[in-house]
Amino acid sequence: MNWTLEVVVVPVSDIDRAKEFYADRLGFVVDHDTRIGDDVRIVQLTPPGSGCSIVIGRGAVPDMPPGSLKGLQLVVPDVEKARAELVARGVEVSEIQVLGQNPRPVPQPLDNVGFVFFTDPDGNAWGVQQISSRG
Repeated sequence: MNWTLEVVVVPVSDIDRAKEFYADRLGFVVDHDTRIGDDVRIVQLTPPGSGCSIVIGRGAVPDMPPGSLKGLQLVVPDVEKARAELVARGVEVSEIQVLGQNPRPVPQPLDNVGFVFFTDPDGNAWGVQQISSRG
């Protein structure tokens, strides 16, 4: 039996600002932006190539403090290219960091250990890891 992670709720203070950040700055696809009356809104966005989406909203999502989600991680085949794309889109992103070491030689030295980090406008923290075989 497969158990797939499909959605992660990301707590934000301003839905429109967060939607702009994730869609326009990060390039996530807006799957839907649903309003049910004045008190319920759900926006689902998916990173390109991902099987897991994020949801931002109010009313129909758990009540969590904005910016309290830490350690979300995206995986890319080329962290240098991903960092350059984030910078070009106006995202404040860390320099590439090497965390740990590979247990055996790999063709790409940054595979598994190359990361960059950024936060959304509320402070939810993301990491981006290079695993070239995922490309």
